[in-house]
Amino acid sequence: MSKFDYDLIVIGAGSGGTRTARISASYGAKTLVVEGDRAGGTCVLRGCVPKKLLVYASQFSEQVSDAEGFCWQVKGYESNWGDLIKKKNKELDRLHEIYVNLIKNSGCDLISGWGKILSPNLISITKDNNEVIEVSSSKIMIAVGGEASFPNFSGNKHMIDSDKALDLKKLPNSIVIYGSGYIAVEFAGIFNGFGVDTHLVFRADKVLRGFDNEIREHLMTSMAQKGVTLHKEVTISEIEKVNLNYSVKLSNGKNLKVDEVMGATGRIPKVSKLGLSNIGVDIGSRGEVLVNKFNQTNIKSIYAIGDVTDKVTLTPVAIAEGHAFADREYGESKRFISYDNIPSAVFSQPSISVVGLTFEQAINNGIKAKEYKSEFRALKNTVSGNVERTLMKLIVDERSQKVIGAHMIGPDSAEIIQGIAIAIKAGALKSDFDCTIGIHPSAAEEFVTMRS
Repeated sequence: MSKFDYDLIVIGAGSGGTRTARISASYGAKTLVVEGDRAGGTCVLRGCVPKKLLVYASQFSEQVSDAEGFCWQVKGYESNWGDLIKKKNKELDRLHEIYVNLIKNSGCDLISGWGKILSPNLISITKDNNEVIEVSSSKIMIAVGGEASFPNFSGNKHMIDSDKALDLKKLPNSIVIYGSGYIAVEFAGIFNGFGVDTHLVFRADKVLRGFDNEIREHLMTSMAQKGVTLHKEVTISEIEKVNLNYSVKLSNGKNLKVDEVMGATGRIPKVSKLGLSNIGVDIGSRGEVLVNKFNQTNIKSIYAIGDVTDKVTLTPVAIAEGHAFADREYGESKRFISYDNIPSAVFSQPSISVVGLTFEQAINNGIKAKEYKSEFRALKNTVSGNVERTLMKLIVDERSQKVIGAHMIGPDSAEIIQGIAIAIKAGALKSDFDCTIGIHPSAAEEFVTMRS
């Protein structure tokens, strides 16, 4: 009989934690899941899913304009933000219940409460009624994800984060969004699509650091064409509340008066209440939990996956890490996930999706690379009058002729790049792309017709 209450305790019932628990339980591990909020986690309840639903909703204004370009007679349409938020929340409630059932039906125990690690094998759980219990386990998995982080300046408390932006009861007439990452540009597209006077303020010269430079510039051009006002190479000095509005002072001397201010300046691991420093778990400069290839911390019984670690902060990566952990620890498998050529998407408007290296990254890695590019106005836009253009790139290692990167900005980029990612993961050569027959007329066919 085990000297511990459980074989595994998972702190956090998001996508990664839930997968870890379910697979571990399927191998016979006695598993407890602890969740202080609602099962489902950031991606399902406060990130990817609700955000994508609002992206879909915000795109209808442009689709109506396109329809008019195709000679549809459209009259008197308007959005109802309040009803949309209610429908979105109803869907999130449904998904939450699915996660609860997934956990319980897989044989795991689920406790609603906030977990804190007391020792290598012991946690305390503060339940909703403030009752505190202690539970022991052979292994502990940290899967608590991240939270918004704001820079320190006067009035930063007036900013809402992405969680609150997803649940605004009333649509503002104007908004400042502070940041240049994927959350910032996605919400800029959402609010702009609903007709909000949208200002994007950021310190860098371009949005989306780390992406292909032309893709970044292309997005900024498209956003400006759609009506987003870009304030680059500036910071917010102060936010002051004036009656029901906000006065946002920028470092270049400008002053913006808006209904709402959203901070999208990054996320940090949500570790502050876990008690990790008290038991000696190694933490990085951003608060990230440092782990080895086994997702194991410096304390051998404590593990971590997902956004809380120093690895790739994407939901599918957390799910894969949790599954591989369960396979190794309880399924007698030696399986590890690969962090090479992980595809990702930004649901900006237009959307961006990438896999592999940029041309600059390839050169910096000592690879003799060649870049193939296609930029065009989509067939749909030629009649609708929409000025948006699509840009696609392939990066090829000239020595091996392997395709080592693919980049796209334009409609359905995520759907297209997902398939390209399989080819790149399989080691496809540029000649494999060249000899593949394209689907015509489509944007995706450009990936197999690039010759320059």
